[in-house]
Amino acid sequence: MTITQLEYAIAVSKYGSFTNAAEKCIVTQPTLSMQVQNLENELKTQIFIRGTKPIQLTDVGKKIIDQANKILNEVKRIEDLVSYEKNFIGGEFKLGIIPTVIPTLLPLFLNKFTKKYPNVNLVIEESKTDNIVKQIIEGNLDGGITATPLNNEYIKEKPLYYEPFVAYIPSSHNLSKINILSIEDLKYSSILILEDGHSFREQTLKICKTEKKSNFNFEIKSGSFETLTHLVDEGFGITLLPLLYTKNLTKEKKKNLKLFKEPEPVREISLIYPKNQLKIQIINALSNSIAYIFRNLIKLNDIKIISPDKK
Repeated sequence: MTITQLEYAIAVSKYGSFTNAAEKCIVTQPTLSMQVQNLENELKTQIFIRGTKPIQLTDVGKKIIDQANKILNEVKRIEDLVSYEKNFIGGEFKLGIIPTVIPTLLPLFLNKFTKKYPNVNLVIEESKTDNIVKQIIEGNLDGGITATPLNNEYIKEKPLYYEPFVAYIPSSHNLSKINILSIEDLKYSSILILEDGHSFREQTLKICKTEKKSNFNFEIKSGSFETLTHLVDEGFGITLLPLLYTKNLTKEKKKNLKLFKEPEPVREISLIYPKNQLKIQIINALSNSIAYIFRNLIKLNDIKIISPDKK
């Protein structure tokens, strides 16, 4: 039994066919098939049910693949230990980032990070929180940047910064006459929110203490703040935005922003990763690089973004 055979078997399980697995592993399909067959012959048991699309695991095959994943994780841990002892920060790191964070955070840290750590190959994927957590647990992602807390027993969280919410209200709306809003001021307003699956949606609903805040005879299924602000400009209620998103609004649109009274509602943004802490040296480098940006209070539109050590 070899590590390569285990890797190939895991790939077949993950991608559902020998052909797809061979492409992902960058080997010929006959080579991969032969190695998996050799593994089954050595174990004297069948791991896969051939002839199905996608290929299915046998009952014992499920247990074998589960154990194979644990073995490969331990192999990676050995590699991490060596890298840590050599103070080497490098290798591939697959990072998932939620859609409401990726367009504003990446420009702030990515260029500096890649220059400081040229040996790290960041593979960044935009995805919603639930999928990021699932992919981390399954070993398909090394970490993620999401809103927290998640309260997941398999995930560790490292807070990076606390980002305030701001309200986007057109001049025609009655709330536009209020300089500093309170949460209670939103009580009777129709609020446009993101589609299901976005953590920002759930946080908005929690702030507003309701399940649904739109009184219009249509339903918005959008993951775009731009869409929501355009609809607000057309007279369809108000919306809430994360502070960093407002940085790139036009001067005219910034006139529609309203702040909240202290303590203003905020969302915690964290770097999340598996509890086995694989690739911890890269996790620490990422965390330190991003937290450095917010170590001092950064002011945008007269609101402060707070770093964890200032919280």
